[in-house]
Amino acid sequence: MTGVKICGIRDTQTMALCARLQVDWVGFVFCDASPRFVTADDALRLHESAPSGQDGGPLRVGLFVKSDDDFIAQVLRTVPLDILQIYDTSERATEIQSRFGRPVWLACGIARHSDLPTDPDMAGYVIEAPKQEQDHRPGGLGRTFDWSLTRNWTPPSFWMLAGGLNPGNVQRAILESQAPAVDVSSGVEAAPGCKSAELIEKFVQNSRKALDLKPKLS
Repeated sequence: MTGVKICGIRDTQTMALCARLQVDWVGFVFCDASPRFVTADDALRLHESAPSGQDGGPLRVGLFVKSDDDFIAQVLRTVPLDILQIYDTSERATEIQSRFGRPVWLACGIARHSDLPTDPDMAGYVIEAPKQEQDHRPGGLGRTFDWSLTRNWTPPSFWMLAGGLNPGNVQRAILESQAPAVDVSSGVEAAPGCKSAELIEKFVQNSRKALDLKPKLS
């Protein structure tokens, strides 16, 4: 079954819904340029409102954009994150993984097959559309890329597909990309930063049915 991550959680109702739907991961965005930004204290409140991964709930993923060690350490002192999702260079992501002893997922913008990562030492990768000059923040931009680029790729470690996914296109995205997991943020929102329970439910349902529909959609 395809794994599902709901990113940009900001309210306890959405946390409870994700736990009820048995979502695999929830994401907290620690980037103040994003409409989905939360503080460490906010994230702790959200974390405490729903079962954790140890109790069968979603694993907690913290999203950091070019953050220094002091900021990451401050967040981790407040809220127990399971995974760190990093927007930075591969060298910096490797440093963070070693420094904090937690799995790191490196976000990679892909425009061509040669952009796909090959380093097996990284715990995971978030594969999405490449950044453009006008972008002032990562993720949540509703932009897709050519999903077939990952089809014949031999990934060096775990990866998930992100960028522009929504309930209407996620099944085709899974089948075309052969992604083992998907990550959604703006595609399940009623407005920037405001999650829609209805869209989340549809996204999770459609993601989990995608592999059963392969003959129909291929």
